[in-house]
Amino acid sequence: MTTTLAGGRAARRQTMRRIRPRRSPAVPLLIALWAGAAAVLWLWWDNTASLADTSAKILAAGRITGLLAGYLMALVVLQMARVPALERRVGTDRVARWHAMTGRYTLCLVLAHVFLTMWGYALQAGKGLGAVVQQTIDSVNQLPDMGKAAIGTGLLFVIGILSIGGVRRLIGYDTWYHVHLLTYAAVYLTFWHQITTGNEFAVEPAAKTFWYGLYGVVTALVLWYRILTPIRLNLRHRMRVEAVIEETPGIVSVLIGGRKLHRMGAEAGQFFRWRFKAPGMRFSSHPYSLSAAPRPDTLRITVKAIGDHTSRLRELTPGTKVWAEGPYGAMTAQRRSRGKVLLVAGGVGITPMRALFETLPGASGDITLLYRANSTQDLALWSELAKIADERGARLMYAVNSPDGERPDISAESLQRKIPDIGDHDVFMCGPPGFAQSVYEALRGAGVPARRIHHESFEM
Repeated sequence: MTTTLAGGRAARRQTMRRIRPRRSPAVPLLIALWAGAAAVLWLWWDNTASLADTSAKILAAGRITGLLAGYLMALVVLQMARVPALERRVGTDRVARWHAMTGRYTLCLVLAHVFLTMWGYALQAGKGLGAVVQQTIDSVNQLPDMGKAAIGTGLLFVIGILSIGGVRRLIGYDTWYHVHLLTYAAVYLTFWHQITTGNEFAVEPAAKTFWYGLYGVVTALVLWYRILTPIRLNLRHRMRVEAVIEETPGIVSVLIGGRKLHRMGAEAGQFFRWRFKAPGMRFSSHPYSLSAAPRPDTLRITVKAIGDHTSRLRELTPGTKVWAEGPYGAMTAQRRSRGKVLLVAGGVGITPMRALFETLPGASGDITLLYRANSTQDLALWSELAKIADERGARLMYAVNSPDGERPDISAESLQRKIPDIGDHDVFMCGPPGFAQSVYEALRGAGVPARRIHHESFEM
């Protein structure tokens, strides 16, 4: 049995809209972030006296690494705040990469700051490098707020270890997610020693005001977008499971009802973080894409059972309360810049592609969907896709393994044969990382510019 949600009035109106590409604010944001780092460097330089001896040089290095670590900590939290301008315009996956990279730099700077500062103190006391550990213990016991900073640094180190790719896969998504939330506690604990022991903030009141302002704004954004906004959204829309339907073996669709869901501002191609208030699922929040254009009273997700959480979705019963956060994601019609579009889906990556296939603006012949699956039995939502293609005059293709298991050819040459003018297309794609990488290389080989290949990973 399959669900059928094609042909809604809102979806038809969407297909008639003009193409109005919206530029990502990523470049201006990066410029602003680098300008902030430059300001931190200037603050350090302006308050650094002559470096007469080795201990002074090492302490100065400890101060600059500490200042930069404090600045990056604020950015780490900002990138976790789910600010719409970042999540919906820059793209959740890109922000997640920024967050991971900033976190790695922060941890390295924190460790360098601790080592260099303690080494510098040891040299001032007439001791050598071997006294760094004892100097660290003495500083934690004697200096204000250093105990908190030590705990916060330990938390950052644990979070960093658990965020390494191989370790993260071993502990599972839910464990990693909840441990990762300790970042807020770590940043809070390490903040206070910056104010009480930082030389720059002791001699420059304006610097202290700026630091309080930076952390205050970031804290306000976290409270607003991670706590208050989701509470308001869920109290307003009161979502519940309407039905759970098996689309193909191992893939189910969950229909979610609620009040005035069209006012959530969701678009085809976006996703929510879903929490189902059912046994074993109450404390798990996972990102799933919308697999159909949002309706005033219905949202739909389609999920493949590949883990504990996804396997339990088929056990949901009608009436189960749903808590959602979002919408997130920038892989929407706003990314489009050309008249013709190719949508490429691999496996369950069909979910956002199906919603875009229904709603992307375009005349007959403008939209093409290529669906890759292991077999024809794995082509979830195929009847809906065929109906949408018929109604819109769109082109629908699939690529499945041969009876002997041979994979289909999705290369630059095969794409050019099937779509001779592929170089003039925008391309949206979604699928497993390996599939996405191979298709990206084929598209580049076929003459599609990188700026017109739109891909967003929801594995966060």
